Amino acid sequence: MVAQIQELDAQQWVKTRSSLDHSQSTFLIWTGKIYAFMPGEKRKLLFKIVGMSVSRCIPKEAGIWDFTSRELTYYLDPQTDEILPKWENPWTEETVPVMHVANNPVQGEFKGKFPAQVEGDSTTFVFDIFPTYPNPLAADSKFTEYSPHQIYQAAELFKLTVPTADLFNSELSSVTQLKLSWDRIGQWLPWMKMGDRPGHLIYSAYGSKVGGFLELPQLLQNEINTRVPLYKNAPKSLLDVEDMTSWLYFQQNFDAYLAGETFPLPAAEEL
Repeated sequence: MVAQIQELDAQQWVKTRSSLDHSQSTFLIWTGKIYAFMPGEKRKLLFKIVGMSVSRCIPKEAGIWDFTSRELTYYLDPQTDEILPKWENPWTEETVPVMHVANNPVQGEFKGKFPAQVEGDSTTFVFDIFPTYPNPLAADSKFTEYSPHQIYQAAELFKLTVPTADLFNSELSSVTQLKLSWDRIGQWLPWMKMGDRPGHLIYSAYGSKVGGFLELPQLLQNEINTRVPLYKNAPKSLLDVEDMTSWLYFQQNFDAYLAGETFPLPAAEEL
């Protein structure tokens, strides 16, 4: 069967990415690997990853929703699958603290039409995103060893596959299942302290939607319960702050990084 491209309503995308029921937080999880891709060198597996997003869609007016979420991703030892507190850079032989991803918030607005590939029982949303913007670290010389590039540039390739019938079932506020594919080409992370060394990181990950906090991988449950309970729920409303990224988080917490503190830094539950 040949997939047909259809323009679906924002409501169907909301059911996919999050939920029409804004009283509940919705969880996506992912696992994968990160490779070094360097000119003239064979691939090098640097990390495994495990991560999650907790989100909420809040209706604004007919056909428009505010999307608000928080994300965690942990870099794991590729041999033991344990969280890496520190990493020995194989090129510089320097040991550096690992700054895991703690993006609070990641937000947006859902409206209009969303193209999707409808193939019988399955529908797939495909998003190829190429963020390009000034590197917030480039203006300060203290970050030269960490992220000297003037421009932040990456490629993020998403595919989310869901049951077609769920999208058109008015009794469902969220799809019953979701399969996620996520590939990324990105610059060296600032905490890796790679300077202007040529090369990129290649991310290869997959994931799913889960029924709630207790269906998260145990590692994530443990971390959230003990260190970052803020990530147990999505924000209750749109936060009036800039979206967090690994580059901004590094900038804001550089002193803690230099002090060798454990990341992500503790984040208390929202009152």
